[in-house]
Amino acid sequence: MAAFVKFNKFLEALAEKKHNLGSDQLRFALTNTPPTAASDTGFLPGSAHPPPAAANGYTTGGHNATIASSSESGGTYTLACTTDVVITATAGGIGPFRYVLLYNDTSTDDQLIGYWDYGSSITLADGETFTIDVTASLLTIT
Repeated sequence: MAAFVKFNKFLEALAEKKHNLGSDQLRFALTNTPPTAASDTGFLPGSAHPPPAAANGYTTGGHNATIASSSESGGTYTLACTTDVVITATAGGIGPFRYVLLYNDTSTDDQLIGYWDYGSSITLADGETFTIDVTASLLTIT
């Protein structure tokens, strides 16, 4: 998986109790619009830069992350998922997208957490899959 980049506002939102990463519903959304660490809005459904429309195997608002563990050890917090997220294009393609956004769907304003940049735009043809590999560690905070 590409390197994770946290949104700057994520730390403030975490400190202000807008996230409970161990129990809130986190989601992955796809976009082809380049985010930056300074971005804090504008990349989710209803925004100026929405993810692809729900169709052909892509779900409205993205796909759910299923949290397996939320733990701290030696001052490092790690969040892991139970399974990778596999998106399969059905009855047509999905994309293009280059970025996978992680956001908190439980927060009232869908707080952005971070994103992965895959380096170039991806378009899935019918039957192709894209895997978001998150079983070992979704994110780590030190």
